[in-house]
Order: sequence, then C-alpha cells, then structure tokens
Amino acid sequence: MSATRYLRPTHLEEALAALGTHPWTVLAGGTDFYPGRVGKPVDVDVLDVTRIADLRGIQVAGGAVRIGATTTWSELITARLPNVCAGLKAAAREVGGVQIQNAGTVAGNLCNASPAADGVPALLALGAEVELHSGSGARRVNLGEFVLGSRRTARRPDELVVAVHLTPWPEGAKGVFLKLGHRRYLVISVVMVAACVALDAAGRIARCAVAVGACSAVAQRLSGLEARVVGMRPDEAIAGITNADLTCLTPIDDVRGSAAYRRDAALTLVRQAIEQAATP
Repeated sequence: MSATRYLRPTHLEEALAALGTHPWTVLAGGTDFYPGRVGKPVDVDVLDVTRIADLRGIQVAGGAVRIGATTTWSELITARLPNVCAGLKAAAREVGGVQIQNAGTVAGNLCNASPAADGVPALLALGAEVELHSGSGARRVNLGEFVLGSRRTARRPDELVVAVHLTPWPEGAKGVFLKLGHRRYLVISVVMVAACVALDAAGRIARCAVAVGACSAVAQRLSGLEARVVGMRPDEAIAGITNADLTCLTPIDDVRGSAAYRRDAALTLVRQAIEQAATP
C-alpha cells in the first residue's frame, strides 16, 4: 500500500489549490474521523484545515450571523448571538461532552451528515446557508439542499466549506431545541426538534420555523405547518398540530425506538418546542 499524504495549509488558497488537483479527506476537529479508524491505519490523504485562520470565528451584523467552518461548538456556546440562536446553543451543548465540543466543528458536523447530528435541525430552523469555495469560485447552498442523505452532502471533491450563514430574524424572536434520548447526557437522539418563532405586536405568530431530526435520513423542515400557523395565536396553533403536519418524516425502527414511537414523540416535541419558542 502506498504511503498516505498529510497537508496542513495556513491559507485558504493553498487548501483550495490542493483540493483542485487531488482527492483529499478534509480534517477539522477529527471527532468523527479518528473514532471511525480505531485500530486501523489511516489509508486516505488528509488535508488538515485547522491552521487556516479565515475558517474560524463568528461575526454578527444587522442580525445576520456568519459562523466560520472550523468554529468549535464550545466557541459557539460562548459567543454573543441573537436570542433566536438560543436553540442552536442548546444543540451545541448536546454535541458529545465538553472535550468533543472543544474540538468538534460546526462544518464538520454538517459534512459528516449523520441523520442524528444535533446541529442540523437547529441550523435548518435558522435558515442556514452553507458557503463553499473552490478554485473556480464560491457558492451558497441552503442547508436543506446541502445534506443529501446519510453521510452524503452536495460538497464537490474540489470544494471546501468556508462558513455557515444565518439569515436575520425579527428582534424578539426566540429559538428552542429539544432532544429525546434514553439518558440525559452523551446520547444519540431518538428525536430532535428545533423551533424558531417571532410574534407580532398582537402576540400572534408572525414567523415560524420548525425542523425535526433523527426521524428521516435527513432532518426535515415542516414547511406546511410553518405556513399554516402564521397569524394564529400560539395556543390555537399548538392545539391544531396533528400527525398530518409530520407526513414528510420517515422514521425507522431501530435499537433506539420504533417508527411509531418516534412519530408520536416528534408530535409531542413539536408542540412543546413551538410553545416554548412562543413564550417570551
């Protein structure tokens, strides 16, 4: 077997040039890369992007948020963000233990594309866009179109995720993240729900976003529900939520729960998440 190569650039241009000429496995926090290779030799060429300063950091301007690709979950937890990002911070606290949060990155969580990735539903509810760069230019992709399935994304081999962008929400909007597992900490989700709600001056729902994870190969926005509850009082909106609002979900039977259990739990968590997000 030929020897593998390891490259650790300090500039984005150097990383993009490498990706444009050779297939590399991108390494950021390594919290999925290394556990998947315990007791095995590394048999892929590794592009370590942890020294590229342009990929790290969070900027907030006019309610819009830019999260650098290699920003860690611990850095996100401590950042000053709009209140609508409270659900994202709650999700960040569920990404493994503190050691994992100190090393794991936001973009790594997205590119790993696990159906149970804690960060995805919260970012979906916030309308996240993924910024990708290559030697031929840059593009943005809605997160819902970036994660294609279990372990599959829309990133081309010559592209690198540079940042995640969150669109502004009205002042006063609130975000919530709820997770159901078989124990309180360090658990793979049975069901996750993220919700963001903005109320108008009369206390009615002006904008709503709801995303459900671990109930499909890809986390899903409940777009029909989101549109239907606009203009409603939160209590009447919650009372009207039924299984018909969850038809886009495709839960499976596995060791963590049956499909029927997941669907029932998702319905309960969706109601709870909207209620909490609509409570000042």
